[in-house]
Amino acid sequence: MKLLVTGGAGYIGSVVAHQLVAAGHEVEILDDLSTGFATNLPAAAVFHHTSIHRVAEILTPDADFDGVLHFAAKVEVAESVRDPEKYWHHNIEGSLALLRAIRTARTPRLIFSSTGSMYSGDGRTAFDEAAEIRPANPYAATKATVDMMIAGECGTGTLGAASLRYFNAAGAVRTAETYLGERHEPETHLIPILLQAAGGQRDTFTLFGTDHPTTDGTCVRDYVHVSDLAAAHLLALEALSPGRYEVFNLGNGDGYSNRQVLDTVREVTGRDFPVYDADRRPGDPAVCIANSDKAAVELGWKPQRPNLSDIVADAWEFHRTVHGIAG
Repeated sequence: MKLLVTGGAGYIGSVVAHQLVAAGHEVEILDDLSTGFATNLPAAAVFHHTSIHRVAEILTPDADFDGVLHFAAKVEVAESVRDPEKYWHHNIEGSLALLRAIRTARTPRLIFSSTGSMYSGDGRTAFDEAAEIRPANPYAATKATVDMMIAGECGTGTLGAASLRYFNAAGAVRTAETYLGERHEPETHLIPILLQAAGGQRDTFTLFGTDHPTTDGTCVRDYVHVSDLAAAHLLALEALSPGRYEVFNLGNGDGYSNRQVLDTVREVTGRDFPVYDADRRPGDPAVCIANSDKAAVELGWKPQRPNLSDIVADAWEFHRTVHGIAG
């Protein structure tokens, strides 16, 4: 298939792009490189250095794309709380521009990078696709909004689409061309921040929120290896049919507290560093764990690297390589 990957220079999008190329697909990538990296791009892909708002210049009726995989979005929870308008503009208006282009070009397939953080529950039960949607921050609200937009577009009968609501992507992938891992500027995600502390890029680590209603008082999250997430996109792409919209949760089904992740990083890296407790961050839910039974049954998807120690070890190897840290 001929496929357009928006945000394909970013963390998850680049891993998916490399897997698509390896599977024999013709891949084109749209990315403004505001948070992505040109070094993440597969050599066989055609690259368009532009904004998602200009996607109609690429996704034209004459281009004959068979599908789009949409990753282009702003993803930082705390930033979305500080600057929600930025998230409305990039995530909602950008996705609306994409849907207009898809309709004009009559592109038949769409996979959307969504999030499990939009769910709300009792703090004990894993979220399935029927769980209550009550976003706790503007970032999650934009993803929920785009999900509804895509569902409406599928109602026209032409587009087949799936929103993949994944939980906490982590880990790294080494390809024949490059090494793909998580890196942001500034970094706000837990595992890479902990690895920065272990690697000496940070003097200390701050544990936000120690009074949540969890076993040790810290947030509990479901971590899924980025290579497993990428594999689900290829499976979902094959399962789409015109007029059908589906939602699939993607996670390991196991929850690890922030303190457990901290302990795992110390164990994997063999390094210690000062840790300080601080108040909760605004918009952080206490527990967020996936029930991925639907993806298992309908897509045949099963995580191949579910162990937290393996996920952290892969991320640490990437971090050491990027920063030239000796073992």
